[in-house]
This record gives sequence, structure tokens and C-alpha cells, in this order.
Amino acid sequence: MRTRRTLTLAAAACAALLTTAALPSGASGATSPAPPSSPASVREGSVDAAALLAKVTSCSRVSDGTYRTDEETSATVPVCGKNGAVFWKADMDIDCDGQVTDRCNEGTDPWFQDDTAFHQSDGRPLRADTLPYVVVPSPSGIWDYADAGIEGGGVVAVIYGGKVEYAVVGDTGPDRIIGEASYATARALGIDPDPETGGAESGVTYILFKNSRVSPIESHSAAVSLADSLARRFLQNN
Repeated sequence: MRTRRTLTLAAAACAALLTTAALPSGASGATSPAPPSSPASVREGSVDAAALLAKVTSCSRVSDGTYRTDEETSATVPVCGKNGAVFWKADMDIDCDGQVTDRCNEGTDPWFQDDTAFHQSDGRPLRADTLPYVVVPSPSGIWDYADAGIEGGGVVAVIYGGKVEYAVVGDTGPDRIIGEASYATARALGIDPDPETGGAESGVTYILFKNSRVSPIESHSAAVSLADSLARRFLQNN
């Protein structure tokens, strides 16, 4: 999935460069689609991005190895430990799996799957286009999220471009690749949420709070409330 998405992005970039080169002097690519609008608020809750990022400038590695961000990249991303949390810094690929919606379906996402590892309180898969959630790597010899006190419904601070979005652990992915979040997470952070061509190539920080769980998992307001208190505790204890 990640390999194909990356190649699609590269092809799109190449096409854009060729189009720009062909324009006459003074012209611009005015027909290019506008980027998605950024959220009005730079953060959810009372803790800002800079305060959280200041606590994750160094890494005490808790994983036994490192992860790739895509199939064709080198394994360079460790899982790092802090008091009360683990974190990593990676890219963001878009997960549109779960409930079938107008934005997330087999037509919009070539790799669509109609299920998520963790389910809503009514037993249905999560809804990627409305619920901010993060994908964790499946357990492997590199790292096992459960051994680190991370579980489905655990809360996560996702930081990008000076913004903080709180999410839940909602799905699992390949066991050697890291850096993926739901359509709704990307959109809230001003990242293009298109599952085929969107995402961010780098600069995304994921802070997962240990031994936390939102109930019901589909309640974003509950996630924000819990994550805000844990983020403030994280700042105090690190």
C-alpha cells in the first residue's frame, strides 16, 4: 500500500513540474486543486504543540529495532520511551479503512478494507473519515505495542505543522512499517487526506499515552478530555 502511494505521489510531482515548465513567463498553474483548509484552532485542549515537542527532542529507544516509513525506504524510525508515553517521528500515510462512506470506500481507496483492528461500542468498525485515529504496527520482534501499555482506544497526541490533534489507537498495520493515521486525523491537521495521493512525507510526531483507554472509542470529545489531562501530566513528569 505505502509503496504504491509513494510512487503515485512521485508521478504527480513529476507531472506538476512538467506542467509548470511548459507555462509561459508570468503564468502559473492556476488550475491546480487548492489544498485542504487548515483547522481554525492550532490545538485541541490546553497544551500546545511546542510544549509537547520540547519533551521529545531526544530518544530513549524502547523498540528492538527500527521501522520503515514505506516499503521502499530504509528502516530508520525507532519507538522511543518517556515517562507515561511512547513516541515516534515519521510520515503520515492515510488510513481510510473501516466503515464504508462517501470518502472511504473501494472507489476512493485502492487498498480499502472494510474493517479495523478495534471496533466501536456497537461492534462496527471505526469510521476513518470522522474519527481521528492512529495506526500502530502489528506486534513483531521489533516492538509489541501491548507490552508497552498501549491498547485499542488508547489516546494519542499527533503533532504536525504547529498543530495538535488528539486521536485514539484505532487500527494496526504492517509489522515493519510505521506512520499512518485516519482520514479525519489528517484533515484536522491540514494534511491532504486523500488515501491514494495525500498524506505527509515527514514531520509528524505521534505521542501515545500508556495505559489509557477512551470509552466509547468512537467519542472524540472523550478522547480530547482524557488526552488533555494526560498531556499536562506528561509535561509535568518529563
